Amino acid sequence: MPKSFLGNLNIVSQCRRYGVSLWQCPQFLFLIMGLFIISSSAGTYFIGTRFIDDPVIVAMVVLVITAILFILSFAITQSFEKLAEVSRLKSEFIGVVTHQLRSPLTNLKWAVELISSDDFVKDKEKEEEYYSVLKENITRMMELVEELLIVSKIEQGVLVLHRKEVDFKGLIDEMISRFKFFAVASNVFIKFYPKDNIPKVFIDPQQVKLVVENLIDNAIRYTKGGGVVEIWLEKKGNLLQFKIKDQGVGIPEEDKKYIFQKFFRSENILKNQVRGTGLGLFVAKKIIDNSGGTIWFKSELNKGTTFYFNLPI
Repeated sequence: MPKSFLGNLNIVSQCRRYGVSLWQCPQFLFLIMGLFIISSSAGTYFIGTRFIDDPVIVAMVVLVITAILFILSFAITQSFEKLAEVSRLKSEFIGVVTHQLRSPLTNLKWAVELISSDDFVKDKEKEEEYYSVLKENITRMMELVEELLIVSKIEQGVLVLHRKEVDFKGLIDEMISRFKFFAVASNVFIKFYPKDNIPKVFIDPQQVKLVVENLIDNAIRYTKGGGVVEIWLEKKGNLLQFKIKDQGVGIPEEDKKYIFQKFFRSENILKNQVRGTGLGLFVAKKIIDNSGGTIWFKSELNKGTTFYFNLPI
């Protein structure tokens, strides 16, 4: 039996995930309602057999009442689940933003106080180092704000795609070049295998760049200790398929269903202390979906992950 299925049956763990008490937990409420439906159906049957002689009518009455109760319990449980999910996402949002902003803000405060202090000795090399710290941390905060703005636009349904004909191979080459120094510093080699005669695609290049950028960035970050990141690009029927494979930490089976959710970060990623907001894959999926494509992945724990996405030609 799959671990993810067993995880769904573990009501206590599901309640902990939502951060609510047992009596506010959708799975527990559904179980209680299920027991109530069973007892109500049994009670209806025994009462019906005492007052109705025709067993077919009794069976129909029991089925109708059971169906009504089941629909009501399902609707109530879904409402509670949505509320619990909103509560969980709000808590995660506050936690992620606080955690992600604390470090760059602390570094900025430290660098500014040092530069503006009376004890600061003018040193060209040191000045450049401190200004580099300022620039890097400002960039980190701007990236977080940009991701949050995109998420906000996606949820409001106002993320507009400005499509035009794009040389997708050239776009990937540009992204690989951008990550060259980060890859070298991480002891990771990026290999690109484009097929011949790759056609152009009609997409929003700025939005799709975010997707490719996120996938390459993740592949490098999660390949702990160095390795190879391989990228393929090929035409499959009327689709253009992008594929990226890393030799990273992989994704646990029980976490796979959450991987495209907002703010979700797998337990093994947190253990490896890889920086991230948990927004990149959520944004990537929405952009690919809005572009008329599909995105998916395959992963094996401690062996690596392969992400794919298709775009219509």
